[in-house]
Amino acid sequence: MKLFRRHKHPHGPEMLDCEAVMQQLWDYLDEELSPDRMAAIQSHLAMCARCYPQYEFERSFLTALDRAQQEHSDPAGLRDRVAGALRAEGMVEI
Repeated sequence: MKLFRRHKHPHGPEMLDCEAVMQQLWDYLDEELSPDRMAAIQSHLAMCARCYPQYEFERSFLTALDRAQQEHSDPAGLRDRVAGALRAEGMVEI
């Protein structure tokens, strides 16, 4: 059983169907595919009104996740707050 169809486009990268693109969308977003496969998915997304919204949603999700991680990641600040709380309770720092 074939999971997806591939079509050769006469003027560029191979053309993939929607199922193939959706199966590899996370790998595409993480840039973990070969350059040829990246180009094929990019071409598909550029012209597919069905797949592009899903791509845009997942890309936005990853961007928001990255932003939240950067905004709420402060190991030094966390260490200082924990040490302050321990001092306030009479604990001794090591």
